[in-house]
Amino acid sequence: MSAVPIHAATSSDAIRLELEEVLKLQRAAYFAHPYPTFAERKADLLKLKAFIKDNRDAIVDAISADYGNRSRHETLFAEIFSVVDGVEHTLKHLKTWMKPQRRGVDLKNFFGAKNRVVPQPLGIVGAIVPWNFPINLSFSGLIAAFAAGNRSMVKMSENSRHLAKLLIEKSPKYFPRDKLAFFDETGGVGIEFSKLKFDHILFTGSGLTGRAVMAAAAPNLCPVTLELGGKSPAIICDDYPLRKAAERVLFVKYFNAGQICTTIDHIYIPEDKVKEFTEMSKGIVTERYPHLSSPDFTSMIDDRSFNRVVGAMEEAQERGATLVQLIPGPQWDAATRKIAPHIVLNAPADCALRTREIFGPVLPIIPYKKIEDPVQAINDGPRPLALYPFSNDKALVHHLLTHVMSGGVSVNDGLFHVGQHDLPFGGVGDSGMGHYHGYEGFVTFSKMRPVFYQAPFSAVKFLWPPYGKFATKYLDFLTK
Repeated sequence: MSAVPIHAATSSDAIRLELEEVLKLQRAAYFAHPYPTFAERKADLLKLKAFIKDNRDAIVDAISADYGNRSRHETLFAEIFSVVDGVEHTLKHLKTWMKPQRRGVDLKNFFGAKNRVVPQPLGIVGAIVPWNFPINLSFSGLIAAFAAGNRSMVKMSENSRHLAKLLIEKSPKYFPRDKLAFFDETGGVGIEFSKLKFDHILFTGSGLTGRAVMAAAAPNLCPVTLELGGKSPAIICDDYPLRKAAERVLFVKYFNAGQICTTIDHIYIPEDKVKEFTEMSKGIVTERYPHLSSPDFTSMIDDRSFNRVVGAMEEAQERGATLVQLIPGPQWDAATRKIAPHIVLNAPADCALRTREIFGPVLPIIPYKKIEDPVQAINDGPRPLALYPFSNDKALVHHLLTHVMSGGVSVNDGLFHVGQHDLPFGGVGDSGMGHYHGYEGFVTFSKMRPVFYQAPFSAVKFLWPPYGKFATKYLDFLTK
């Protein structure tokens, strides 16, 4: 079967048949060769790396075309570099990860026996990829899946049309279809994809869609790793230098125009520092993005997203909030789908900016009097994907880490825990379940198979029925 997009006009039956045919092809290949060697896995990882590096400029251009404008440097940093670095990290550790793990044995009952945990490939991993970091979030999953010895089918987002076309076109040069297949979302593909009998599904996206994917996978008893997002807060503590906090927060918030699941959604600041933070933010952001047309400032992905964020800003303003524009010129431009970076003051607690994940370049500031206020506010809502405390007080940081649960944490910065290949990445509660990245990704896409090796002589034979005096005395000894 040729690696071509599934067209919108294709019937649901035809879509299902094509997807099932590819799955059948990969399943047969898996059973024919269920345990790739280290050398084979290394070769697969190097091909993933070559795939990215050989097509670097085309990938950058395709993603920018999908966005309307996506900063070239953001793509290079957050997507290309991240994947290449992830491959190199995995190659460095893979041989160790693949080794069977020794586990202890109860010598009272199983003298001479041994226990091992043997990592083995699951089979076929299905990945459903969002549009905001389509290379990072597809290839980081593929790195873990291929390191674990699996095969994979990847469904791209409907907003990654140019990139999906490129990946579908270029993929056969690096991998046969029974190893890796990309699919374009052109209508109905995602639904049918979620219903396939994969051995594991990796999904990144909204909570609403994640629930639908999980429900579709449930009849197959297919495990699902969900990375969902949420309203990740930053807390600037009174002891932390305000200028340093502002520089770091504003970089994270306006990177990719705020369209990041782990971005700083909103920020808690001591009430006597709100004005100072707001004023210094204007100078910092204007220096980075002098005008809205700057090629370094990314567009909103589509009209729906643009209108949603603008509508939320207007709603907040109508209800008494103050919108502070951080760069000169227009507030937004519908033609380019760019929204100027904003800070929002006094936004009502029940407005859209305060209750929904913003996913745009808009930063609500919430003043607080005592540290218990943001702790209580965060704990009253869904558990976020990330938490960003800013403090040099170790006791205070420990307090926040132990009293506020989140998927992950960056201390004195935002976002960068996601870029650590040796840290697991994932959500908790409403922000997701399961982990990937590094070793935890390898484990997620492996069956960590427990194996017991019985000794040549087994003392258990003395406990075979009919039970006599020895069995009675021995079991009494073990259980008293």
